[in-house]
This record gives sequence, structure tokens and C-alpha cells, in this order.
Amino acid sequence: MQECTTFAGMEYNTSRNQLVMPEYGRNIQCMVDYLRTIEDPEKRQKNAQAIIELMGVLNPHLKNVEDFRHKLWDHLYLIADFDLDVRSPYPTPTREKLSRKPTPINYPQKGSHHMHLGKNLMTLMQKAIAEPDAEKKAGLTQVIVYYMKLAYTNWHKELAHDDVIKDELHILSDGQLDFTTSNFKVHFNPNPIHSNKKRNGKNNNNNRNPHFNKNRKNKRK
Repeated sequence: MQECTTFAGMEYNTSRNQLVMPEYGRNIQCMVDYLRTIEDPEKRQKNAQAIIELMGVLNPHLKNVEDFRHKLWDHLYLIADFDLDVRSPYPTPTREKLSRKPTPINYPQKGSHHMHLGKNLMTLMQKAIAEPDAEKKAGLTQVIVYYMKLAYTNWHKELAHDDVIKDELHILSDGQLDFTTSNFKVHFNPNPIHSNKKRNGKNNNNNRNPHFNKNRKNKRK
């Protein structure tokens, strides 16, 4: 508690104890240290509630976190080094519980040589292969080819020829999906926004030109 008192001389943080949670500042840590020295249980509980409210004000971003008050109480126990005799509205955390590592997420271990296509397209491709209806299978193949061309353009920054997409589709589907380039063309604009700007640029420039608008009014008269 000596480090939390005010001294007439200069005091550096290097001479103080290390902050448990720096985002709350040293004042909160000093309040928690004082809280542990209060002998009256009722007074200690009221001070704990006041510290929780102040912690919420100092970290307003926690309000967007689910059960943010639960997190504040966990932080209070953490700052107190889990040596705090107060009544929490939530289960009392332990050092082992807060330091426990989260369960690792199982990621697919199989690598892909076609990263620009993504896993979802490969799933759709398997669905198209298993589709018994010829018309639906052709429709799914059309969607797959369209997306492959779009992904190829975004990845390589250039348009893909139909023969390239056909060969890649044949390889990925093990020859079970195919399309004829002469009868099955996929046309799309890889950058429609810039094309619209070029197409409408002349009209937009004229509309912003005051001399053009003045001459247009004179012609109408």
C-alpha cells in the first residue's frame, strides 16, 4: 500500500509494482489493494460494487462484449490476485480457469493447389457431380464455371479463356464435369463500376461544366 500513497518527491513507475492489468491504470489497482484491507464485509462489498462501476466507465468498449459485467468481475479478481472476499453475482473465477487455453479449432489439414477458388466451390462441385438430373447438373456447372472465371480474374488480374477454365474444371472434377466452349459461353464484366464511369463520364463532365449548361439553355430558347 505504500506505493499508492502520494509523495512530495518524484516517483517513477519503475520503482512501483507491476500493473496486473495496465488497461485499468494504477488507481484501480490501488483501490483493489485497499479493498482487500477492509475488514467490514458490508463496506467491502459496497466498495467492490463501486470499483466495478468505475472499471466499466474506464473501459466502455466492454459494453459491446456479451456478459461484460461478468468480465469486469473476473478482472477484479484477477487484479486482486484471486485473494478477495466479496460476493460476486457470477461464479467465482480461479487462476486455473482464467489461464486455461481455449480449445483449439480443427482446421482442414488437406492443402489445396487452387486457393483462389475456395473450399465452398469444391463442395458445390461435389454436389454437381452427384446430381442425377442432367438439367440441374448443367445449371450447377454453369454457376461453377462463372465463379471460376470470376475468381481467376480477381486472383490473376487478367481475364481467363474458356479453354483454361474447361481444363481446370476437368482436372478438379476428375473428368466428371465438362462443358463445350462453343455452346456454353460465360460473359461477365470483371469491373462494371469502372466501365460505367467511362461510359457516363462524358455526360457527367458536361453536367458539371457551367458553360455547357449555359449554351444548352440558349439553344432551347
